[in-house]
Amino acid sequence: MAGYRTHLTILEETASQHPTAAAFRVPRLDKETGDILEWEVVTYSDFWQDVERFAKYWTQKLTADGVHPRSVVGLWLGGMTYVDAVHIYSIVRAGYVPQFFSLRLPNPDIIFELLEKSNGKALIYDDSYAAVLSQNPVPTYVAIDARSSPLVDHFLPPNQGSTNGDDTLMIFHTSGSTSGRPKLVPCSYAWWDFTLHKTCAAMKPKACRDGRQDVTVWMGSLCHFGQTFMLSGMIQHASCTVQFTKQAFSSEELIDMIERCGLSRINQFPTYLTHHLRNSRRDPKLLALLQGLDEILISGLMMSPEDEDWVYRNGIKLMNCYGSTEVGSMLVSSEDDAQNTAHALRPVPGTKYTFVPVEPAAPCDPETGYHNENARLLELIVLAESPDCPDRSLRHEDGNYHTGDLFLEVAPGQYVYRGRNDDWIKSENSLRCDTKAIEDNVLVECNGLVASCIVVGNGRPSPALFVEPAVEGVDPEKLKRDIIRRIRHFHARRYMHERIVSPDFILVVPRGTLPRTATKGNIRRRAVEDAFKAELDLVYGVAS
Repeated sequence: MAGYRTHLTILEETASQHPTAAAFRVPRLDKETGDILEWEVVTYSDFWQDVERFAKYWTQKLTADGVHPRSVVGLWLGGMTYVDAVHIYSIVRAGYVPQFFSLRLPNPDIIFELLEKSNGKALIYDDSYAAVLSQNPVPTYVAIDARSSPLVDHFLPPNQGSTNGDDTLMIFHTSGSTSGRPKLVPCSYAWWDFTLHKTCAAMKPKACRDGRQDVTVWMGSLCHFGQTFMLSGMIQHASCTVQFTKQAFSSEELIDMIERCGLSRINQFPTYLTHHLRNSRRDPKLLALLQGLDEILISGLMMSPEDEDWVYRNGIKLMNCYGSTEVGSMLVSSEDDAQNTAHALRPVPGTKYTFVPVEPAAPCDPETGYHNENARLLELIVLAESPDCPDRSLRHEDGNYHTGDLFLEVAPGQYVYRGRNDDWIKSENSLRCDTKAIEDNVLVECNGLVASCIVVGNGRPSPALFVEPAVEGVDPEKLKRDIIRRIRHFHARRYMHERIVSPDFILVVPRGTLPRTATKGNIRRRAVEDAFKAELDLVYGVAS
């Protein structure tokens, strides 16, 4: 039988059919001012040739140290640049299994622990981490730009997917830590082949382009799943991806991308999009450009009611996508509902999901005699027979994958996200953070200092900790410093977006101040965020 498709097989096909089409637009900066002088074009032919060149380079380097094809090779990269994309694609082209590590996970001990769990044989790393790597259990290599190295004449295996759908193609990690480190998320060939169908549909050009190329902007790191998903979809349509100068790019840079690169859509987390929406309220030119985009796709977090109202009142075309590292895209808003303020989501075609109530149905309304079904929260569960159900190591005992995410069914087959049934929050770029693990560590390590605490920070760059002191009248600043000293080791092992490493992100309040539930007296996370919004805005504005 034919092998399963991969992002490499579709890249080679697109490079053959559309060799001169722009695959990327990369900013060339003025070294003194940092201004963008031009957006350089990298064609699909260039991209494929660079992937082949890097694949030969890495094959020679790795095999010389006894690291043979089908071995797991770690990639510890920023994932935000064209050269990062070439490294990531070339390792697969060379026949290895990449295991991705974001630079947001800066502790080398965790990197090597995760490599050991996957039986990894080597690590390729960004040169910014050279100083922290010393006695390493596997061969390590700096991720140099091999375009400037001598061309290596080395045999590459055929560019074809495995015929065994259960073989592992690549390994991601959950975006939050559990028991001190992220979990491995292996992606099989069969799983990824179906996901390519999903990426093709998600990134299909949304309007008649009249011969103009569809152009979007980088969403995040290729070492996290979202950008890998987006890029594989863009490649299938011979579309172009613009490399931003930074993830939170300015509205001026957005305007420049539209005017000089022909940007036709945006894929962005709501926390970054809100900056442009806010500016468009006082900049008619920016508003008109946003209105002229074919689509703005958001994912990972909910948009604020104010932003949502502005978008719909001004005819900005918005698409909402719910997904995760483990499954990819699961629910999307319908193009027919582009002006529906509820923005209900529907399951992606070809999937098999179920929505299970998390609590018994409410009693019948005594006046109508009916249950209020819309008031019932439902957990999304990916059934084992769904082709996008993740690796068995991530599934529940029943064989299905339980997302932990809750929804309301607002119409038959249409759902609105309503948060999670656990203690996880999401940072500004949709990465997850286990608040309970942080709180438990504080209560253990700071016994005698802290009476109660709560971690907040949904949609923020990192978490913040509210504490009620065990002893009234304590000096708040000294208490903050003592807490940081006691929890330092715990946070050193976590992603950067999960860490509390500065006293600035600890807020001390009098005992009994934090809002609690009426029955059990549990501190209410969302209520704390709402009640102390001004204080949190100040903390993140000053200390981030």
